[in-house]
Amino acid sequence: MTDILRRGRLGATDDEVDEFLSSFGSDRRIFDADIEVGRAHVVMLAERGIVSDDDAAAILGALEEVRDDGFDALDDSHEDVHPAIEAAVVERVGEDVGGRLHTARSRNDEVATCIRVALRDELLGAMRDVLALRSALVERAEETDDWLVSGYTHLQRAQPTTVGHHLLSYEAALERDFGRLTDAYRRVNESPLGSAAFAGTSFGIDRERTAALLGFDAPTRNSMDGVASRGFALEAVAASLNVAVTLSRLCEDLVLWSSHEFGFVEFDDAYASTSSIMPQKKNPDTAELARGKTATVQGALNGLASNLKGLPAAYNRDLQEATGHVWDGFDAARGSARVLAGVVETAEFDREAARETTESGFVGATELADTLVRETGIAFRTAHHLVGAVARETETPTAEDVRETAREVTGEELGIDDETVERALDPRGCVDSHDSYGAPGDDGLVSEARDALERDMDTLNSLEEDLELSEERLDEAVEEIK
Repeated sequence: MTDILRRGRLGATDDEVDEFLSSFGSDRRIFDADIEVGRAHVVMLAERGIVSDDDAAAILGALEEVRDDGFDALDDSHEDVHPAIEAAVVERVGEDVGGRLHTARSRNDEVATCIRVALRDELLGAMRDVLALRSALVERAEETDDWLVSGYTHLQRAQPTTVGHHLLSYEAALERDFGRLTDAYRRVNESPLGSAAFAGTSFGIDRERTAALLGFDAPTRNSMDGVASRGFALEAVAASLNVAVTLSRLCEDLVLWSSHEFGFVEFDDAYASTSSIMPQKKNPDTAELARGKTATVQGALNGLASNLKGLPAAYNRDLQEATGHVWDGFDAARGSARVLAGVVETAEFDREAARETTESGFVGATELADTLVRETGIAFRTAHHLVGAVARETETPTAEDVRETAREVTGEELGIDDETVERALDPRGCVDSHDSYGAPGDDGLVSEARDALERDMDTLNSLEEDLELSEERLDEAVEEIK
């Protein structure tokens, strides 16, 4: 080893080390957030008399120039966006003025705040993407609410339902996913700014003021937790994974339904492709790729959790690697949601092909067993055995088949007439009679889905309006100083 060391330096070059340490390229995602965080911080410093109004005005003007010039105008020799922005401010107003920007803060609380600001936007965007897909599902469900189709368990035909009921099942799942995103938003929406490196600061700062100017609900309660924790990001990515898993299940159904074996949905050409060698093929590529991107979101969550699990308090450079997982997860989940909204909106459903799935496979078997219980008073388990015996003989039983099997199974005559059996086995009658709350015969499902969609739209609009108001307050505070 000594000889090797003598022959030349081991390890990376200085440039390689600099590149290894740098997060500059990925910091594009938090450039705008850093400008806003800087503006709020300077306003507070001026209001508290920590910097003069003249210096604050100069810094604020420089920050606006940096923002207008954009991320690409920054000096990328810095290891991340935060010193690059500060250097750009100093270049414009000099170090004696611009060097005051970083008073009473650290890169630790600065970056933690910037991530939360940018992540809020991702969460709001994800909420809007989910709402768009839900809206498309509700529209198509209303069109197909009375279109018969067999439901499946274990990929075997099971009981009659409707295409609309099937589509609304995904809208209901996405409603819960929307709720998870809003829950995550509330915990993201706390401000670490003012926590400094981890132990706060001896300057007389006002953390409540910067939190309000940036649209946060409140400052984080503990300064060490404020800079060290990324649990808010973990929760947000977990919420996006729930969305992605729901989308993946929807994709699986759409892929199956678009196959010749099922054949009751056709993708619009804009969302499908053909084979490079088999010209008759129309492949559901968008749904397949969205299904695959769920693994990307899951990988992001796993990577983030693995990064965080063994870190001591307070700040550790490992956290630099954590942030990229957050953006990767949201990019994949949101992209899939947007594409699938288009798939659902433009797909053509084949009513006749869907209905044909209810005409074989004895999909009325469960309703027949229920009917026997209601009409004859036998126990359900007895009815289940009886209908099971019928199913082993035929998929299209008559009333006489049922009566004969009943004699064999129970040793008794069942007083059930032809009309009752036929009504039980009729797919339309079966769906209509299944009118318990949430079932395909429940006439209120579409309107309830619309009501839920409207409530969640109001929730999103309210969150966005709160941020718009805080932006206006920040702009007004900046103008008062300038």
